[in-house]
Amino acid sequence: MEILAALIAAAVLVKLLERRVPRDAYRLLLLAGVIAPLAATAYAAYLVWNRWIGWTEVALLVGMYVVTGLGTTLGYHRLAAHRSFDAHPAVKLTFLALGAMALQGRILNWAAWHLEHHAHSDREGDPHSPRDGFWHAHLGWILRATPADRERYCGRLLRDRVVVFVDRTTELWVLLGLVVPYAIAGWTGLLWGGLVRIAVGNHLTFAINSVCHTFGSRPFRTGDDSRNNWVMGTIGLGEGWHNNHHAFPSMAFHGMSWRQPDATALVIRALARLGLVWNVRRPSAQSVERRLAA
Repeated sequence: MEILAALIAAAVLVKLLERRVPRDAYRLLLLAGVIAPLAATAYAAYLVWNRWIGWTEVALLVGMYVVTGLGTTLGYHRLAAHRSFDAHPAVKLTFLALGAMALQGRILNWAAWHLEHHAHSDREGDPHSPRDGFWHAHLGWILRATPADRERYCGRLLRDRVVVFVDRTTELWVLLGLVVPYAIAGWTGLLWGGLVRIAVGNHLTFAINSVCHTFGSRPFRTGDDSRNNWVMGTIGLGEGWHNNHHAFPSMAFHGMSWRQPDATALVIRALARLGLVWNVRRPSAQSVERRLAA
């Protein structure tokens, strides 16, 4: 209970401070949000070195990574930022809340920065291009980013009541993402299903900005350095087919063949069969042919 009380107090403190502290101090809070899960991961590795963890902790790590990862890939990215499909409000709320649990930040900020990236990909104005340094693209940009221009890039999202609700209650969802594994398995559940899961999920997401603009193949002409990376495509729930995505940003399925596994696309297909999502966007065969690199 002491751990949970500390987490709740920290969330309340962040909520109060984000409007009152200088920007540099707030950046330190963001940095702490990155370092704390990494420190917990180092501690978890030490525990594994001395004794193996139980299957409950493994299941929590994998299960929480998958569901919160889908919150980022399906909810934050393909649904909110790119409108790759339309969804029932309950589906939208569920996946956006899961994205917040992943400690990806506020959905409106996330979407604004992401759409700014697409508008200026690997050019001046791109918030996280590896042309400004691999470390900058991976993580450093977060500490130097200018405020997200919500009005310019997310005007439609500002009128979406579900999106605005999740944005305003982000801390609640972050806490829930920590409380659930703690309720299931106590401290070790919080460690593996909470903090380690956040570290793994966040750095895989960061790697889309860094790795997938540096290493991999470029089947489509996009005018930037976006690349398909099969490792990130596989473990990143389909997000690693990044050159495909930049060629067709509103495309719901980033993997474009069976050789390009896309777990997020499988979930979207399942939801479409259930009638919970619709207007699933795909590029025409003609547009795909036109964009192929020579």
